[in-house]
Amino acid sequence: QVQLVESGGGLVQAGGSLRLSCAASGLTFSTYTMGWFRQAPGKEREFVAVISWSGARSGYADSVKGRFFVSRENAENTVYLQMNSLKPEDTAVYYCAVKNLPGSFSQYTRQTEYNYWGQGTQVTVSS
Repeated sequence: QVQLVESGGGLVQAGGSLRLSCAASGLTFSTYTMGWFRQAPGKEREFVAVISWSGARSGYADSVKGRFFVSRENAENTVYLQMNSLKPEDTAVYYCAVKNLPGSFSQYTRQTEYNYWGQGTQVTVSS
């Protein structure tokens, strides 16, 4: 079965950086678009970033554009989220997810377009 395991979260001061990793298994990783989402306390889960199966295309939420960068290493079945210039409002549980169909990049901000999710990793940014 498909498994996604996030890591790399933690506590960091405002202005700092973290790199999240998501290790995938049970699927042909190189054929799937991968997304990152986050859920802050008391808020709904929201889209953060996406990267296509080959890595040629990516997308970001306006709130993280220019600060967060998504990448992937298909040989290692891993997708990364480099987070720079972190702000207290970035505090959330971060999740990676697999797009529902191989070779699909459409409507990537919609959670219903993803059918496998990791357990999440906590990121806390102190002011």
